[in-house]
Amino acid sequence: MSTENSPQSPQQPPRKPRVAVVFGGRSSEHGISVVTAGAVLKAIDRTKYDVLPIGITQDGRWALTADEPERMAIADRRTPNVAELAESSEGTVVLPVDAGTREVVYSEPGSVPKALGDVDVVFPVLHGPYGEDGTLQGLLELSGVPYVGAGVLASAVGQDKEYMKRVFTSFGLKVGPYVVIRPREWQRDEAAARKKVIDFAGEHGWPLFVKPARAGSSIGITKVDDLSGLDEAIAEAQRHDPKILIEAALHGREIECGVLEFEDGPRASVPAEIPPPEAHAYYDFEAKYIDSTPGIVPAPLSEAETAEVQKLAVDAFEAASCEGLVRADFFLTEDGEFVINEINTMPGFTPISMYPQMWQASGIAYGELVDRLIQAALRRSTGLR
Repeated sequence: MSTENSPQSPQQPPRKPRVAVVFGGRSSEHGISVVTAGAVLKAIDRTKYDVLPIGITQDGRWALTADEPERMAIADRRTPNVAELAESSEGTVVLPVDAGTREVVYSEPGSVPKALGDVDVVFPVLHGPYGEDGTLQGLLELSGVPYVGAGVLASAVGQDKEYMKRVFTSFGLKVGPYVVIRPREWQRDEAAARKKVIDFAGEHGWPLFVKPARAGSSIGITKVDDLSGLDEAIAEAQRHDPKILIEAALHGREIECGVLEFEDGPRASVPAEIPPPEAHAYYDFEAKYIDSTPGIVPAPLSEAETAEVQKLAVDAFEAASCEGLVRADFFLTEDGEFVINEINTMPGFTPISMYPQMWQASGIAYGELVDRLIQAALRRSTGLR
């Protein structure tokens, strides 16, 4: 029988990849994560991708949130939070735990669970512990869901400043003097732990920077000018992390460089310089996010210095087995040596953040940067690689 004149069923258009943007979280960087998510949600090309915003509240509940980036900005010097954006005070989003499915389910007490559809890739914009430190990445590996950014090991190394420095040293990268106080040391003999810090100050001089070992966004950091401020600084760092890191002050210029994974491997952006903020003792949380101290992009460096810091940034990316993106932070000391301070495997990603600004100056606009990160994640499988 001829089918020449039979009606043809219309061809279904191909489904757009679905991106779950996961943000918020239990760390002290919750608010900055929400701000970052707002910028990413605004930039994602909705003609190419479907988007599912998922916020994690400060008590750890995974919430379905409104897709309203304009509500996710700093206002009146205050950062937003997931609880204000959640569609319900009790509803919970559940990611798949079976690697054979990518279906996300939403449930509320007393209601039938509702399928939200499959997720093709997760864009985690969590900062700090319980998200940027390999914990979420491990969950996504178990679920078989691709995700943007570093894997489990690189995320954990990038979060723990002690082990980050140990890895860099083993690969020949120069780091500054530091000492670590672990929680058991402090609990076992507080006086001995304090003496360890005082002896370090005797060797390297004041000021010192006392930091939580596993936090970011300059939260919990204190610049200590003498012995009188030490105990208060230790207590402040321990509010964010029982393990603390004490660093000697390095005299020089603060230089940052972005690394982005391309199809042929990682490349470095033009570097930026962070000038000393006029109203702050150092480049702290307030200077970064509230007062928006501007960086200098590109940094006023010689061609040789630019090439060197770009190489070192890629070396750091490779040393920690990173994927996707990294911001590498250096000091250019007075004797002309680059000393690496740290890397961020999920750096601040607001439009005023240094990572997007450096790539903008390198010819990749914010929206294209977001797209490249999603595409890199879609190309990559989960599991050992």
